[in-house]
Amino acid sequence: MTSKNWNIKLRERVAIAVFTSASLYVAGCGGGKPEAVVPKAAAPKVVEKTVDAPAPKVTFVEVTEASGLKFIHENGFEGEKLLPETMGSGVAVLDYDSDGLCDLFFVNGSTWKEAGIEPKPPGGKPEVLPQRTGTPHKTQALFRNAGNGKFEEVTEKAGLAQIQFGQGVTVGDFDNDGDPDLVVTGLDFVRLYRNDGGKFADISKEAGITAGKGWYTSAAFFDLENDGDLDLFICNYVQWSAEFDRAQDFQLAGTGSGRAYGPPTAFPGSYCLLYRNEGGKFADISERAGIRIKTPGLGVPFAKSLGVAPQDVNGDGLVDLAVANDTVPNFLFMNKGDGIFEEVGVSCGVALDQSGSARGAMGIDWGDFSNDEALALAIGNFANEMTALYVADDRKSGLFTDRAAVYGLGAPTQPPLKFGLFFFDYDLDGRLDLLSTNGHLESDITKVQASQTYPQSAQLFRNTGKLGRELFRLMSKDDIGPDLLKPIVGRGSACFDMDNDGDLDVIMTENGGPARLWRNDMAESRKSVRLKLVGSKSNRDGLGATIVATLPDKVLMHQHFTARSYLSSLDPVVTIGLGESDKLPKLDITWPSGKKQTLTDIPAGKVVQVKEPE
Repeated sequence: MTSKNWNIKLRERVAIAVFTSASLYVAGCGGGKPEAVVPKAAAPKVVEKTVDAPAPKVTFVEVTEASGLKFIHENGFEGEKLLPETMGSGVAVLDYDSDGLCDLFFVNGSTWKEAGIEPKPPGGKPEVLPQRTGTPHKTQALFRNAGNGKFEEVTEKAGLAQIQFGQGVTVGDFDNDGDPDLVVTGLDFVRLYRNDGGKFADISKEAGITAGKGWYTSAAFFDLENDGDLDLFICNYVQWSAEFDRAQDFQLAGTGSGRAYGPPTAFPGSYCLLYRNEGGKFADISERAGIRIKTPGLGVPFAKSLGVAPQDVNGDGLVDLAVANDTVPNFLFMNKGDGIFEEVGVSCGVALDQSGSARGAMGIDWGDFSNDEALALAIGNFANEMTALYVADDRKSGLFTDRAAVYGLGAPTQPPLKFGLFFFDYDLDGRLDLLSTNGHLESDITKVQASQTYPQSAQLFRNTGKLGRELFRLMSKDDIGPDLLKPIVGRGSACFDMDNDGDLDVIMTENGGPARLWRNDMAESRKSVRLKLVGSKSNRDGLGATIVATLPDKVLMHQHFTARSYLSSLDPVVTIGLGESDKLPKLDITWPSGKKQTLTDIPAGKVVQVKEPE
């Protein structure tokens, strides 16, 4: 299959970047044993009143050291500047031991020697990254939430102490046994770790995951046929080898710093992968499904993919896939049924910017930020390219318009280099806010562009509910405290409720540096309901279930997926902000199987386990 015609203006770039996104308000892994709720009668639908209420006092407090979370990323850097060193790695939120607390898994890189590539540092001796404040982890890492604000490393005990040049991660119960499983991607590998009661085993080969050579980045579990088990989509970046990279003469002009990281435009494209779950064994159906996109007129691999976000875009009950591409047009794969997809990114308006140019897209997420059940797709882009906010004209037309500038995201998001990005309701007012994790590739970038820095501040945009340029307002240290805004070389990011207090905390990874954890401290008594979905005929995780929450003054719509942001997997429990309300009046769920369920008068402050009706 070939991509539709597209108009792209190639532009000069000093280096590459990455970014991924997320969906609605997702929170903690659970608060002990969830409470079951019995379906009740329906309540009338209400449309939100557009009111710009004062922002509640919320402070994000860094608790990395206090929590015992000690993870320093290894990116292989010794001074030679090979492109994979820039990408960072993802983080996954999961309850691996089913104790109702959110645990954290960190993907890690490796030294080049450990990756089977002999390093050639300039001058014969390794250099050190400025953000590296300690010894990097040797392996990927799993940290168990001990329930008292502390995390303890359990990597070896859990069977995950593996050295590999990793990139991304996604979480899903592929065998429907109640334990969350892991897929980890990286340079020339995709690995499936089956979770058996808190102990993981690499079963990639026996499960049919034989990805082979490639630069695999973000991944997503979803049910492409609604047959009750999870299928797997894998992003593939560029065709890369150390030999090809070293043969190029990349320079950061005017710095005298020697070699620079090369742009993705210098490397050939690739093919993404799609695996269908056939009862615990996976079959590669990429070709048949229409996922292997070729460059128009040339017939060579086209994708340079870094982020993926599943979503039923047109409301037909089938999951579609939005894919963020770096320097080539983004993809929108529409699910036509029978395992077939059609790529319509350009014709639907989500592939390019308003001038017809492709951008350096990384992080990606879907969300209903306007509380009118209209979808929006947010994509974080390279430095000097604003974040995209593609808003659906309506679900039937399938057309989107980039309204980032119209809704306040244009100018503030233009300067930074954006990676992890996701929607979440940080202040529990029932509206989706947006968080962007930022950081450059080149430590000497300020010598070329005075406006750019290597470490960069994250950006939190509060949704005011006021349509227009004041809709998304950038939060300052006066609004949320200084900790979250401390500049880092940010990459992967996720939100979750680490302490089961009902609000959403934030975790970020730093390229070649330490992961950081921020606790959400809310001064006001805002409330939420958290939902743990359990499928019966549908997949066990309830991925793809559509949730419509009706509050007195607004309607919230969310389709449940954890594959969001950049290289990362977010909280498997859905969090619905209620503001000052003591209960959620009405909740409608449409399961992937097509079954519908209505719950009413759900009390605030609860983790509610919702089981799909038999």
